[in-house]
Amino acid sequence: MKAIILAGGYGKRLRPFTDDKPKPLVEIAGKPILEWQILWLKKYGILNFLILAGYKKEVLVDWSSQNADRLGVNVMLGVENEPLGTGGAIKRVKNFLAEDFLVLNGDILTNLDVNQLSGKGNVIALVPLKSPYGVVEVSDSKVTRFIEKPVLYEHWINAGVYHLTPEVFEYLPDKGDLEKTTFPNLAERGLLKAVKFKDAYWRSIDSIKDMEEASQEVEKFVR
Repeated sequence: MKAIILAGGYGKRLRPFTDDKPKPLVEIAGKPILEWQILWLKKYGILNFLILAGYKKEVLVDWSSQNADRLGVNVMLGVENEPLGTGGAIKRVKNFLAEDFLVLNGDILTNLDVNQLSGKGNVIALVPLKSPYGVVEVSDSKVTRFIEKPVLYEHWINAGVYHLTPEVFEYLPDKGDLEKTTFPNLAERGLLKAVKFKDAYWRSIDSIKDMEEASQEVEKFVR
């Protein structure tokens, strides 16, 4: 099985760390996000990667050529000269994807079990929402306790990890995003499933604070 890594974004909120490199090459605990992702997926026997690059694509090309052998994987680059969105970028490499494949955003760190996504058609991984704020519990106008940034298991969010079948190409736009076009369309037709990962480690690297916190966590969970 191939894994597609979506690596075309600008990473504006991570500047200045993304001034000279794309977001997946931002380092967390001494390794680029991309390397953490490869190490995670290798545990599940995934050795073939297709990286869809846009912003600072030359840096990704150089990194891949220098590190693929060291990591024991095969890496191909799909380069876009204009932003196509996540859906358009995947559609563009259709000829390289004759079988089911994984897709993941290039800015996440996780240890979720991708085997649980297989054999179910088109599937998205979900993780519980972690509140960015502390929560105050109140009973009869009295504060009973404070909970610092709780995990809200009654709400689930898209983890940015997908198991897709070749069927999905019928629903991909030439230009546009999976999340805004393809997935709503599949859901309306009853063709999209989800798997909830209650206890998996997951973090999206969206800010410098995320970088700092992830650097303290990632070696414990993603190896």
